[in-house]
Amino acid sequence: MLPYILLIIGFVFLIKGADFFVDGASSMARRLNISDLAIGLTVVAFGTSAPELFVNIVAGAKGTTDIAIGNILGSNIANVFLILGISAIIYPLAVSKGTVWKEIPFSLLAAVVLAFLANDRLIDKQNHSVLLRSDGLILLSFFVIFLYYSTTIAFEIKGIDDHAPAKAHGTIKSIGLMIVGLAGLVIGGEWIVNGAVNMALKLGLSQSTIGLTVVAVGTSLPELATSAMAAYRKNVDIAVGNVVGSNIFNIFFILGISAIIHPLPFTSANNVDIGMVILASLLLFVFMFTGKKRSLDRWEGIVSICIYVSYIVFIIYRSGR
Repeated sequence: MLPYILLIIGFVFLIKGADFFVDGASSMARRLNISDLAIGLTVVAFGTSAPELFVNIVAGAKGTTDIAIGNILGSNIANVFLILGISAIIYPLAVSKGTVWKEIPFSLLAAVVLAFLANDRLIDKQNHSVLLRSDGLILLSFFVIFLYYSTTIAFEIKGIDDHAPAKAHGTIKSIGLMIVGLAGLVIGGEWIVNGAVNMALKLGLSQSTIGLTVVAVGTSLPELATSAMAAYRKNVDIAVGNVVGSNIFNIFFILGISAIIHPLPFTSANNVDIGMVILASLLLFVFMFTGKKRSLDRWEGIVSICIYVSYIVFIIYRSGR
């Protein structure tokens, strides 16, 4: 029972740690006269992906690479099918033209690049497929390109300042929030990985399955809360763009960093999961031209959730075979 409790508390530490770190770092950046735009593109962008990043850092350091891979692939699948699905049911999500023609295709590119890099065995006729440190550098190179693209379009997006804190704290409090936040991220990541490994052993499921389900959904809770609340408040102009951007960030940055820390071995079963990531981007693109143009409608949200539930049932069945 204790590992399950620590797993739940770990998620709390991880999510609140990210909040505290973003709050303190953003406040400190303001005190140093750094623009809100720069804060949004760096500190806040890091904070929203910090849960996935720290779980993967801990998993890589412990050698539990199945959890690291499952966490990212599962998060990307959940982001589109579950989070955007729930948000669209609450209120149809309007999508900007740039998201349709640039960001969604870029997220598809990220998944396709990962598919090639993770399939050395099929492409080069090797005995096994591994995401090597050199592959991690390739992913980070793509991330730099994406970061440059984000910087160029950020000046065209109204309301980006809303992602910055409303007021600046004192220097000591800002530093204190950053320290507490980082501590929460580290401790939360440690407890989640330990709890996930124990859960896999107790339930007789693979670590990959736990990473694709429990860990992936848990680390995506900040995106779920943000998107669902935005939909409830009918403030959905960049909601889809934010989730798609998170998916790009997850593959190019977090998997890139993870591969550099510890090479990530891929199995043939992972190709199904990568295929689901590709399907998510493709289907999201198609949805932009069905029903109301450039909008994720309620019926499309229902379809997305049904696909996600079917996928979860499939991977649990796959793990039990």
